[in-house]
This record gives sequence, structure tokens and C-alpha cells, in this order.
Amino acid sequence: MNIFADFTQCVKSVLQAIDLKDTNGVSPDLSRVVVEAPRDPEHGDLATNAAMVLAKSLGMKPRDLAAKLVEKLAEDSEVSEATIAGPGFINIRVAPVVWYRVLANVLEQGARFGSVALSPAPKVNVEYVSANPTGPMHVGHIRGAVVGDALANLLTFTGNDVVKEYYINDAGSQIDTLARSAFLRYREALGEDIGEIPAGLYPGDYLKPVGVHLKDEFGETLKAMDESEWLPIVKERAIASMLDLIRDDLASLGVAHEVFFSEKSLHERGEGNGSRIDYMLDGLRAKGLVYEGTLPPPKGQVPEDWEDREQTLFRASDFGDDTDRALKKSDGSYTYFAADVAYFQDKFERGFKETIYVLGADHGGYAKRLQAVGKAVSDGQTDVVVRFCQLVKLMRDGEPVKMSKRSGDFITLREVVDEVGSDPVRFMMLYRKNDAPLDFDFKKVTEQSKDNPVFYVQYGHARCCSIFREASKKVPGLDFSEAALADADFTLLSDSGELELLAKIAEWPKLVASASETHEPHRIAYYLYELASSLHSQYNRGKDLPHLRFIIDGNEKLTLARLALVKAISCVLASGLAILGVNAPEEMR
Repeated sequence: MNIFADFTQCVKSVLQAIDLKDTNGVSPDLSRVVVEAPRDPEHGDLATNAAMVLAKSLGMKPRDLAAKLVEKLAEDSEVSEATIAGPGFINIRVAPVVWYRVLANVLEQGARFGSVALSPAPKVNVEYVSANPTGPMHVGHIRGAVVGDALANLLTFTGNDVVKEYYINDAGSQIDTLARSAFLRYREALGEDIGEIPAGLYPGDYLKPVGVHLKDEFGETLKAMDESEWLPIVKERAIASMLDLIRDDLASLGVAHEVFFSEKSLHERGEGNGSRIDYMLDGLRAKGLVYEGTLPPPKGQVPEDWEDREQTLFRASDFGDDTDRALKKSDGSYTYFAADVAYFQDKFERGFKETIYVLGADHGGYAKRLQAVGKAVSDGQTDVVVRFCQLVKLMRDGEPVKMSKRSGDFITLREVVDEVGSDPVRFMMLYRKNDAPLDFDFKKVTEQSKDNPVFYVQYGHARCCSIFREASKKVPGLDFSEAALADADFTLLSDSGELELLAKIAEWPKLVASASETHEPHRIAYYLYELASSLHSQYNRGKDLPHLRFIIDGNEKLTLARLALVKAISCVLASGLAILGVNAPEEMR
């Protein structure tokens, strides 16, 4: 049940009943008519822009049209009041029966309240994290991992068939560096004194176990080989070890990808002696989207694959990009971008109607080029969405922690999770919009106070569970099974705080739909904090006003109705926390 959609249809039905015509004698387009929550709850429960968006085409003043609408809306039994505000906005107060219907719907739907079941479910690919497999996850990877994972959960909740994907960058020069670094640790495992790690290699201790595994598998055999022989062997083992490390790191954060896609596989030759990149290039040529030419030098920092000579180019500027993009270098080798195009083509051929990339802020220039690729390869059949995650500043003792993967001096994802737990990390990474900078304060995320959003929301769910435990002790014979709660007399819920809670619950389906449409999972975190705040506020009112407590001695009917409200709140809190990938505890100590 979505009361905003229901009342939008109600307003449109009223407009159709009035039978208004525009200056050409045609019924107006009602597609822009919406019903939303007013900015100030004091103005009403709902507000509509109908008069504002239709008046001009009808040749009327907005307030005159609003007056006609208000007159008709007042006849609806579910509308207790309709008033005109400002130049022609209409504020609506609904009858309590509307909130009671919402409550009944939550109790009926449970965890499914606000979810959507689309048939067939659109296939959506969400690619996120995709860090080079050259070491453990560090704190810089956390935000993208959490945002991507929560977005995938949100899209699943709203009826999509979602695949969570990780793109393994296992074809670049950094993998050769990884293999040489691992080979050095192999020699160390054999007893050699390798001294200081040479500049340009990865110095982290995380490669020591790789060296030990190589020693155990190959003994001293690799030492006798030329680099051209041992490099591919060590490379394969090192990548596998790093991916195991990455999977473990992500698992500690509750992140699990369904697909790990290898960039190297795009370069490997198949049965026709051509690679998937070759296949992609042939397809673009057939569409006339490839040519031989030169590119002007880019402004600012020059990318390493730019060349001041003729190259094979993709007509990216025809599809909204700032410039055409090189696919092949002058020496015949493929650019990184060529692999990106082939990778998208693979996604398109797997049937995804929407492909989402969650990238770090340092990839800011990728949005237009990826969207251009999507339009060209899929002929506009696949939507490409790019979301960027700004950096996280990790605070310790009031000072930001500096990280350098090459020096080995960095804070790992696992260290952060081990110190404060997965739940605080995930929630706080989502408590700011993904493209806004974020300070992660170790002290704040472990406080048990209203100032700590994750604690406050989880405590809200635990408080709901505590109220039920208390009810079983204070009213031992009371039946508060699902059936009994559904049959409770909701009309007994008449206090302003109770109605405010019901109104907040009613926002959930619209909030979920909007967050999914805009790909903004942070909206879920904001909403949960507001719902938990309303719950705690009502609970605290009961401390001073005993008649407002959720459990009323000697009044089982009122207690049952209020327990139904508590159950609904706990359902929505649990659903929202599940989308964020955060636990909904029954107790907090």
C-alpha cells in the first residue's frame, strides 16, 4: 500500500470528474500531478501540486482551480480536511481510517511491506569495488563496497533481478609487479636475505604467505627458471591468493559478489582465434563507429595510453562523450578502454537492462565514456548508471590516517571492521550521500547515544522486541500472535504521537521506490533514523504520561492495538536495516 500513489490517483479522479478542458478543448495531461508529504507536517499529511501544474493550460488562476479541487476532495470520506496554501498548493489531512489501513497492510505484508514484485523482473548488473587484486582491501574501498551492496539489495527489494559483480583487473602491468613482489617473498621463504623491498614492488607483509605457498608447492624449482617461465606461474598463484584475501575482507563487511569477472578473459583467444575484444571491435566497425585517426592532447594530466600518432578510435563523441576514445595503440595493443567496451558488451549479451557502476571519486571522468559505450553497443537498449563515492577520512586521535598501498603503510578494511564491527561501518558509510565527503569517527560510531545513528536505529528495533518481552511478563495471558494483532481495534490509536508514527510508516513504500529509482540507498538510512526517533520519542512520553505507555495494565484491547503498532515499526526497521546490510538486534547490551 502506497498512500501517496493512492491519493495521487484520487486527485486525478477528482480532476477527471470535474471534466476540465484546456484552451483547445482537450482534457489536460495529468502526468505531472503528484501527491507528496508536505515539507512542514503542521500543514497536513499530504500535499498536491495539481492546481499549480494545470492552471496555465486551463487558462485559470491556480487558486481558483485549487478551490474547485478542495471542494470535491472534502466530499471524500478519507479526507478530513483540504486547504489551499500559498499560490495554489493544496494540503490534505486524511481521516484516521487511512492510517489504520496502512497498519493492517504492514501486519499482513510483514517484511514484504514496501517491496515490489515485478514480472518479469528487470535484469540489473551492479558492479562495485573492483579493486586491483594486488593486496587486501583498505579503508578507501569500504564506501564503494557498502554503497554498491546496499544499492543491489535495494534494487532487489523493489523487484529487480540483480547480479552483484566484481571486475578483476588482472591484465595490467600491476599484476606483473604483484608477481615479482610475490617471487621476492618466495625467495625469502626459501631462506634468502632479500633485504629492503626494491622501490616499485609491493612491500606489504600480506605477500609473505604467498611466498610460503610457492615454496611448499614448487620447492626451489622456480629459482632455476627464467622470469619468462616463472612469471605466469607466480602470477596465477598470486592473483588467486589475493582474490581469496579480498573475498575474506569483503565477507567481514557482509559483502558477497555473485560474479567475479576476469579482465584477462577478454584478451584470451577463443575457438575462432580471436578474443572478445577482437569480437567487440569487429562489431563496432560494422556499425561504422571505428576509424583511424589522431586525438588532440587531453587537458590536464595526460593518461598513459594517450599517443600523439594515428590510432584506432571509437566515435564516443557521437554518443555524448567529450572526445573520441582510443581502442588500439599504434603498436597494435589494446587500450584499457577497449577492455571496458568489451566488458560492457559481455554484460549486454547477458541480458542486463540496466548496468550500474559504483566507482571511486578518482574515476570522475568515466561517466560520459561508459554511458557513450552503453548507447553505442546496446543501441540504447541498456541504461548505464554511474555512481561515484567520495573519499572517507578516517579519524584517529583527531588526526586523519594516511594510506599508501605501495609503501605497505595503510589501514585495511579488516582492521576497521574488527575494531568497531560491520554494522557501524555499513550504516555510517550510508549515512551520507555517496558523492559527499565523509568523516568516519571511531569514537562516534561506538557511542550509545542519539548522536550515533546506527546505535539509535538498532536500539529502536531492540526496543520493539523488549516491549513484547515486557508484555509477556506483565500481561501473561495476552494473545499477541500475528492473527491477534491483525484483529486488534486500531481505532484506539488516537494519540498524536501514535498517528505520527503511523504517518511515518506510511512513507516507507514511497521512500523505497524513490530511493531505488534515484539509486540512493542513503535515503533508507535517513528514514530509519527518523522512524526510530519517532518511536523513542513516543516511548519517552510514556515515562511522564502513563496512559501513553505501550502496555496499559487492565486494558488489554488498548495494549493489543499499541503492540500492533510496535510490531509494524519493528517490521519496517528490520526491512530497512536488511537493505543496508545491517543487523536488526533483539537485544542491545
